[in-house]
Amino acid sequence: MTLPVFLVDELPAGDRGLLDGPEGRHAATVRRLRAGEELVLSDGSGDQVRCVIDEVLDKDALRLTVVERWTVPDPAPRVVLAQALVKGDRGELAVELATEAGVDGVVPWRAARCVTKWEEGPRGAKALARWRSTAREAAKQARRARVPSVAEPVGTAGLARLVTTSALALVLHESATAALGSVELPEDGDVLLVVGPEGGITDQELVTLTEAGAHAVRLGPTVLRASTAAAVALGALGVLTSRWE
Repeated sequence: MTLPVFLVDELPAGDRGLLDGPEGRHAATVRRLRAGEELVLSDGSGDQVRCVIDEVLDKDALRLTVVERWTVPDPAPRVVLAQALVKGDRGELAVELATEAGVDGVVPWRAARCVTKWEEGPRGAKALARWRSTAREAAKQARRARVPSVAEPVGTAGLARLVTTSALALVLHESATAALGSVELPEDGDVLLVVGPEGGITDQELVTLTEAGAHAVRLGPTVLRASTAAAVALGALGVLTSRWE
């Protein structure tokens, strides 16, 4: 079994370290790690250190000795998910599943048929914070070296601009005739994966995105929910590219 991973703002600079705060409490009290056991500290941006626990302090902090350092590079190609806003906790489920499946970045999309809109102000900021917290916790659970970024939400015009700057943009759509496996995928750069809301992507949105350079593709003969489509597509991209090698 791989070692447990704990996310910290800054990795130890030398051979000794201290894991305290919420992560230290989780390690000592919830995971009940003890002296002599090992763990991994990660800064969420690819740098990691393997440590041996020297001492448990007051059930909320651990003294550590660093035994190994390394950096996990970005996968190639990277996958950025443009996820339409989904009502209730299904948006957070979409982020959680996509993070576990390896997504590298998430862009919330204010699509026309989204029931929830994330209006400007405290409510929108709170919803965005929940997505970011979900990505962080899911990355930690999956023992990922990198926590995917969650950007500020965009409208369709902003999403079209992202299409033009991506190495490839794929819009998952039930009416598409091309299968995901038939599209030539880049070896590096960003693959932008667009998932619409439960009500579907409008014809005008599809035109706007395809005119910007996106390709409409389908995953299979069935229609997936907005909260699960990205994770399924990421699994396919993991096999079709070198991301999982």
